Amino acid sequence: MTEENRYDLVVIGSGAGGYVACVRAAQLGMRVACVEKNARLGGVCLNVGCIPSKALLDSSEHYATARHRLSEHGVRVSGVELDLAAMMARKDQVVAELTENVRKLLERHKVTILAGTGRLLGPGKVRVEPDDGPAVELQAKAVILATGSEPVQVPSLPFDGRLIVSSTEALVFDRVPERLGIVGGGYIGLELGTVWNRLGSQVTVIEMLPRIASLLDSQVSRTLERLLRRQGFEFLLESRVEEAAAEDDAVRVRLRTKKGEEERVFDRLLVAVGRRPLTRGLGLEDLGVATDPQTGQIMVNTRYETSVPGIYAIGDLTAGPMLAHKASAEAVACVEGIAGLESEVNYDAVPSIIYTWPEVASVGKTEEELKQLQVPYCIGTYPFAGAGRARCMGETDGFVKVLSHARSGRVLGIHIIGPRASDMIAEGVLAVECGAAAQDIGRVMHGHPTFSEALQEAARVATACAIYGRNS
Repeated sequence: MTEENRYDLVVIGSGAGGYVACVRAAQLGMRVACVEKNARLGGVCLNVGCIPSKALLDSSEHYATARHRLSEHGVRVSGVELDLAAMMARKDQVVAELTENVRKLLERHKVTILAGTGRLLGPGKVRVEPDDGPAVELQAKAVILATGSEPVQVPSLPFDGRLIVSSTEALVFDRVPERLGIVGGGYIGLELGTVWNRLGSQVTVIEMLPRIASLLDSQVSRTLERLLRRQGFEFLLESRVEEAAAEDDAVRVRLRTKKGEEERVFDRLLVAVGRRPLTRGLGLEDLGVATDPQTGQIMVNTRYETSVPGIYAIGDLTAGPMLAHKASAEAVACVEGIAGLESEVNYDAVPSIIYTWPEVASVGKTEEELKQLQVPYCIGTYPFAGAGRARCMGETDGFVKVLSHARSGRVLGIHIIGPRASDMIAEGVLAVECGAAAQDIGRVMHGHPTFSEALQEAARVATACAIYGRNS
C-alpha cells in the first residue's frame, strides 16, 4: 500500500451526504478521498432528484402563470407556446452548473476524487474499480457509505424506461404525455404530476391509502388534495394497479378501486411508490454489515457507525426520511464524531417539503401524532387569505398551523400549505430546534407585508389557546 493511497477518511458517494462529509472532514484537517461511480458528482439529488425536478417545477410554473394568471394582474399576452426542448435544456444546464460547483468545492478543499465503483474489502479497506484502467486499493482510518437510494420497482410494474417509468425518466420526457398515470401519492408523484399537469397532461394519481401524502398532518393533506383536484388532478384513492401492459405507444392498466375493477389507458405510467437504499456492490454481506431485513437500510448507532467498526453510513442508506438536508446534517455529525467532537442531529427538527403549488412544508409533530402520544396541545391556525402580501400576489389558498404544548406553550409542530411555504418553514425549524414557545414567534417582529405574518398570527392564536387553558 503506497502512501498516496492512505487516507484518514474515504467517502463512497458524492451526493448531499457524501460531498458534505468530505468538505467537513477536510476542514477538520483530515486527508480525504471521495469515490464516485457516476460521471458527474452530486449524487441522486443534483442529477436525477431535487435539482432537476425543482428546475422543471419553476419553469412549468412560469409557463402556467403566463397562460392562466397574468391577466389577473392586468398583463395581457397571446400566443404563449411551450418549447419543451428549451425547458429541458435549461434544466440540464442548471444541473451541470451545480455538479461542477461540487467538483470545484471538493478540489478547493484538496479532496481526492476517484472515479469508479467503490467496494469494501474490510474495515478501512476500499477497492475502487474505474470504468477503464486498473483497480486501486485504498486504506483509511474510517469509511463513510453515502451512496443514496434508487426508485422502488414493483414486480407487477417493471420499468421499461419508455412507457412504464421511474422518476428518473419522468424528468426527461421528450413530449408532454396527454394522459399521465402516477402510481403513488407521495411527494415524488405529486411534484412530477404538478410539472406535467401544468404543461398540459391529464394527471391521474393512483394511491392505495385513503389519502395522499399520508405522512402529512391530515388537515394539510385534505387541503392539498382539494387544491390539486381544482387544478385538474384526478385521484383514485384506496386503489391499486392489478396489472399493466405496454402496448405500442400506451399503457393499459387494470385497476382495483373502491368501486370495483376498471381499466385505464395512459400514454405514460410513472411508478413512484418510494425509494430504497442503494447498497448493491458495496460488499456489505461479505463483511457482515448489519441491515434491516425489511427495508434494506444499514443499521447504525448514534454515531452512524455500522456493526463493523470503522465503517459508517449516512443519508438514504439509514433509517429516517430520505431527504438531502437530512443526509447533509448526518454527514456533519458523523464526521465530527469521527474527529472526537460532540455532534448530533435533532430528528424532531427535520423539515419536510412538497413543492407542489401551493407548497407544503412542515416540521415537528402532526396533530395525529400528538393525539397518539397523549400530549396536551393547542392549535393556532391562520389563513393566507388574511395576509396582505398573499392578497397582493393573488395567492390566498392555504393556511399556517401551529401546534404548541397546552401548558408550556413550546412549539411542537408547524405545518404550512401556501405560497413559498418552503422558505417560511425555516423559522419553524429554528423554533423547534431551540425549544421556542408559540408566544416567542408571536412577539417577534415580522416584516409587513410578508407571508411570514401568517405564521406570526397562527402562533398568537396558539398562545391565546394556552393562556385560556384549552387543550386536547
